[in-house]
Amino acid sequence: MADGNSFLSIPKFDGDYDHWSMLMENLLRSKEYWSVVEQGYEEPKILESLTGAERKTLETQKLNDLRAKNYLFQSIDKNILKTITNKATSKALWDSMKQKYQGNARVQRAQLQRLRREFEILEMQNGECVNDYISRVMIIANDMRGAGEAMEDGHIVEKILRTLSDKYNYIVCSIEESKDINEMMVDELQSSLLIHEHKIKRQEMTEQALKVTGDYSAPRVTEHLIECYRCRKLGHFQYECPTYANYAEDTELDDEQEMLLMSYVEMQGDKRDEIWFLDSGCSNHMSGDRKWFTELDQSFRHSVKLGNDFKLNVMGKGNVRMKLGGRTVTITEVFYTPDLKSNLLSIGQLQERNLSILIKNGCCSIYHDTEGLIIRTTISANRMFVLTASIPVVDTNISKAACLNVTSENITSLWHQRFGHLNMKGLRTLAYRKMVQGLPILKNQFKLCTICMTGKQQRHSFPQKSTWRASKPLQLIHSDICGPITPESHSHKRYILTFIDDYSRKMWSYFLHAKSEAFDTFKRFKSLIEKATGYYITCLRTDRGGEFTSSEFNDYCSSNGITRQLTTPYSPQQNGVAERRNRTLMNMVRCMLTARDVPKEYWPEAANLATHILNRCPTSVLPNMTPEEAWKERKPSVTHLKVFGCIGYVHVPDVTRKKLDEKSIKCVYVGVSEESKAFRMYNPETKKIIISRDVVFDEMEKWDWKKSEGANSLELMCEEKN
Repeated sequence: MADGNSFLSIPKFDGDYDHWSMLMENLLRSKEYWSVVEQGYEEPKILESLTGAERKTLETQKLNDLRAKNYLFQSIDKNILKTITNKATSKALWDSMKQKYQGNARVQRAQLQRLRREFEILEMQNGECVNDYISRVMIIANDMRGAGEAMEDGHIVEKILRTLSDKYNYIVCSIEESKDINEMMVDELQSSLLIHEHKIKRQEMTEQALKVTGDYSAPRVTEHLIECYRCRKLGHFQYECPTYANYAEDTELDDEQEMLLMSYVEMQGDKRDEIWFLDSGCSNHMSGDRKWFTELDQSFRHSVKLGNDFKLNVMGKGNVRMKLGGRTVTITEVFYTPDLKSNLLSIGQLQERNLSILIKNGCCSIYHDTEGLIIRTTISANRMFVLTASIPVVDTNISKAACLNVTSENITSLWHQRFGHLNMKGLRTLAYRKMVQGLPILKNQFKLCTICMTGKQQRHSFPQKSTWRASKPLQLIHSDICGPITPESHSHKRYILTFIDDYSRKMWSYFLHAKSEAFDTFKRFKSLIEKATGYYITCLRTDRGGEFTSSEFNDYCSSNGITRQLTTPYSPQQNGVAERRNRTLMNMVRCMLTARDVPKEYWPEAANLATHILNRCPTSVLPNMTPEEAWKERKPSVTHLKVFGCIGYVHVPDVTRKKLDEKSIKCVYVGVSEESKAFRMYNPETKKIIISRDVVFDEMEKWDWKKSEGANSLELMCEEKN
């Protein structure tokens, strides 16, 4: 086979072996020489024994080997080439380069560890564009793939979303709620982020107040032709008017003038100071009253124009603190416009701060994705949403706050409830050691929780004498049955059968009608978990209950090579891992049901969510990770957790509703669906479970279960694993 291109560009080795070998392999494959480089050829000792066809094949292999060596010689520097000229074949030459510059398995492992550290600390820099950051991520990810790491697109997508700068928070939340991250491709993510980046840049270039953009490039005008809108004289702008010093009161607005897309509201001056309007057309928060600002950058200058070509001058930008319904909040990046007679909150700017706005039945509610309900107001007589606020007493110890943050104590209490009333030590351990994703640092101790006092009974723990622990998943499984539980569930379940992996301490819960179902449940659990992991259950530790010591149970374990460990008679404490976990589970279930007055018949839903939460809580045998991370080797996120029993408004898909039907349904949050990566919402009106990702939560509100006391059926209740 002759070389057909005398002008072929041959990759030059510059010290980067991975890059050079990739290009060189591609070149040799295109010339059909790669097989002889990869596999080599074997020359027989006795040539006379070869047939004519075999001689021709051998000559072809020798010729291809010489041509491959020629390409390799041309790509390698002469100083390096002198050290490998004794290699007789192209395969020997290639293997020598690989050994020298890629290293052995030990060197490759060290390189992979370095790449893993680089990948873990990657973060988007301020001012860095999407293309540049994703390029940095992909360079390291591809190097890791070259070093043997299985880097799936879902893992890379999750890394990118977790490390984007703050201005992308809104689009990140949108993608996580609407897409399956594990199935998303990097190219698809990059496309979505580029669209959002383009919008951000466009907003930075042009600030729009209501209908008209900020006037940055207006044509220059002759100063003596400028008319002041205050005194109607020529030669100066309104904000420069000398009459400001002569008047103690501001000019009243024209009653017929629609300013900032709002009708004029008749009220006294001192009343108007307390009013803030929620405006969907305003692109930025604005206030004309200096006393609202706790921080103000007076060097900031800007201008915005109204729909009637009236121009307002922005004389600063800062933070505003206000008291709303007994809660102190801080609003950032508010424009100070002295000529503005009303205070405006921009709905668009609020949405950029991870806030969701729900307008329904004459009520506007604003939610934060981690802090729940922030503001709620009803529509006024002139069809405006108005907030009545006051200036709080200044506290010099208040730390810098983000947009519309509730107090630290409220945040801590909210996360305490989301984690099924987990103790403060456990919450702080999760946060400070960064064992999960999405949990903020909780600095304040919440007040005494009466639900914990009534739902958890303290007693002395049994001594932990066991020092042996499993060294791999499924090497030892702890199991125990909790029950009978009264009242029984709507589907007549009375027992909880739990399995705990000793290595990771991950837990699974199953619900039974009777203890006799334990054997069939164990067989089903064994089949599912072994196929999912590739490991096999080696040992099973239980008490001596009849459901675990039946002859068929023992025979099944013996035939499958499972060793049995049974407690001594009347000493269930020897099965301490399962006993303690069941106690913790029931304490959490009891608190979750009591906190929101959920009927006790719904305990399986609470137990499912409690199991999900406990797998994401710290345990003493795993100092720096949760059971979920130990099991899946990936840090879990907790941003999806909500308070059990809270209210959620579930979006009704267009295909299932008529034109005039309501677009959302008021439901109760009862857990998460791991199969669908969505929320489990119970509709008390229809007695059905809805699986949905499109839910807006009000974690401060609960359902009035007294209205649903006649409900004795529950469809689609989850009765198994978590």
